[in-house]
Amino acid sequence: MKEIDIHTVDRGTLVDIRDVVIKKEFPKEKRVIDYIRQVRNPYCYIDRGVVVKLSFKGAGSLEDCLVSCMDTKN
Repeated sequence: MKEIDIHTVDRGTLVDIRDVVIKKEFPKEKRVIDYIRQVRNPYCYIDRGVVVKLSFKGAGSLEDCLVSCMDTKN
């Protein structure tokens, strides 16, 4: 999924991030699982008509980054 080329991706296969709902009542791990279920490809999605591709550099994994982002304390 992370190797997707944003210039050739079929936009019809991507989810509009505005349609994704983060359920804050879920524990962190379940929020991450639910987010991935909804967005289908956590590396590439559409935001306001623009194809967005995420990449991560460093020691942390995508899962670590998502858990951190979904922490309700932040």
